[in-house]
Amino acid sequence: MLQAFLPRSTPRITIDIGPFLSLLKHRHHTRCRGKGAGHPIKTGHAIEQDRADVLSQREAWFDGQLDLDPARLVFIDETWTATNMTRSHGRCQRGERLRMGYPHGHRKTTTLVAGLRMTGMVAPMVLDGPINGDWFEAYVDQVLVPDLRRGDVVIMDNLSSHKRASVRDLIEAAGARLIFLPPYSPDFNPIEKAFARLKAMLRKAGERTVAGLWSLIGKLVDLFQPQECANYFSSCGYDPD
Repeated sequence: MLQAFLPRSTPRITIDIGPFLSLLKHRHHTRCRGKGAGHPIKTGHAIEQDRADVLSQREAWFDGQLDLDPARLVFIDETWTATNMTRSHGRCQRGERLRMGYPHGHRKTTTLVAGLRMTGMVAPMVLDGPINGDWFEAYVDQVLVPDLRRGDVVIMDNLSSHKRASVRDLIEAAGARLIFLPPYSPDFNPIEKAFARLKAMLRKAGERTVAGLWSLIGKLVDLFQPQECANYFSSCGYDPD
C-alpha cells in the first residue's frame, strides 16, 4: 500500500514484520485492529488520574491498603437500572444484521444503592428515580447501619451526598469508620465489578415493569457468592493473603 505513494525512482523495500510481531508478543503486547470479534479493544481510564494531585492521592491510597483488613471493608455505591435495559450483543447468521426490538422512549429509571463485602452484596435498597442527600442519609440510617459491625470500615466515592456530616456520625455511632476513595478512582472500588455483572444479568432478563425490576434485583443480589466477591476485592488490590 505504501509503495503506491512513493516516487517511481524509490527502490522497493521489503519489510518482514514477523520479528516485530515476535517482539510485541515477547513484551506481552498485541496488535489492535479495531472493534470486532477476536480483536482486543483498548481500555480507557479517566484522564484526571494522570494529574499530579490525583496521582499522589491514588499512590497514598495504595500504600495505605496495608493497614486495611479486607474482611472488614464495606464498599458503598449507587448504580442506575431501567425498564428498557436490553442486551448489547447477540448471535445471528454470518453476514446478516442482528435485529431485535427494545423500548424506545418511555422508561422508568431505578437507583440501586448497595454495599459489597468479601462475603457478598449487603444492604441493598432500590429507589424510584435518582438519589439525593436526604435519601442517602435515610439509606445509611435505616439500611446500612443495621448491617454494620463494630470495627468495619465503610468506603465510598466522593459524591457530595456521601459527605454529609450526619452520614459520618451515623456510621461512627455504629462503631465503624468512614473513609473516601481517591478522586477519579472507580478501579479501586470492587463493587463496580459486581454492578457490571448485575447489569449484564438485568439486560439479559429484560424486565419491563418497575415492580418486576425491583423483584428481580432483590433476587440477583443474593447470587453473589463469597469466592466471586473475594475475586473482585483481589482484582482491586485488596488481597486477604
